Amino acid sequence: MKSYARQRNAEAASPYTPVPARVEEAVKLTDREMFFVLTMPAPIDHTPGQFLMVGLPGYGEAPISISSPRCGTRRVELCIREVGNLTRAIHRLGQGDILWVRGPFGRGFPVDEMERKDILFVAGGIGLVPMRSLIKTMLNKRRSFGRLTLLYGVKSPDEILFKEELKEWKRAGMDIRITVDRPHPGWDGNVGVVTTLIGPLRVDDSKTVAVLVGPPVMYKYVILSLGNKKLRGTEIYLSLERRMKCGLGKCGHCQINSAYACQEGPVFSLADIRHLNEAI
Repeated sequence: MKSYARQRNAEAASPYTPVPARVEEAVKLTDREMFFVLTMPAPIDHTPGQFLMVGLPGYGEAPISISSPRCGTRRVELCIREVGNLTRAIHRLGQGDILWVRGPFGRGFPVDEMERKDILFVAGGIGLVPMRSLIKTMLNKRRSFGRLTLLYGVKSPDEILFKEELKEWKRAGMDIRITVDRPHPGWDGNVGVVTTLIGPLRVDDSKTVAVLVGPPVMYKYVILSLGNKKLRGTEIYLSLERRMKCGLGKCGHCQINSAYACQEGPVFSLADIRHLNEAI
């Protein structure tokens, strides 16, 4: 009996074995995104930028960025976009249902190294989801950081995520600037890609760290714009979207030349990946 118990405990601790997480809340944010609050079997101490492998029996699993701040509790928040059979099935879940999760995996943002710095967040579309974890972690320690600025680009106003929270962040002293790709009725804000927000921005290159999360096509142009602001590669961090399958660096789906994004990333400094031709 004791041997069986030890075996079950070992299985539960294995990074290959998913554990059940109970859905406490499931809220529709947009036509494609739903926000979930989960209760894990044990406290989770993640770093902003890490991800979970989330799955359902019969549908498989997929990497989902953790959206909640670092807190060391059993509560985990996820924002999941419907893009296929698995996420469509997850969107049908409600309170009391079970998701199976593994992780957290990967390397997140070096939060402690960013203290006393001005932080420039540049998010594109659903890139605000993993960035939310970092923003809320920093707001919880607001006095440890300098100026916080968020530049957020979406295709249309209907795709803006966490609208009420954006208001709260602004009241907390965060400078938030939002742009949409094309003009829309009722939208009186900036129109254009997110790089149009960078040009007029005043940046102190001696104490600013930039954080980029968004579609890969965005990175090249944002990095060029930040170069015009004299930011160094060691002060620019980005999260790379790759096809994670195992989260453990075994399957090779997320390999970027010699690097495995699920282990050495998904967060990299620009200086780390300048030699990786396939990274951007």
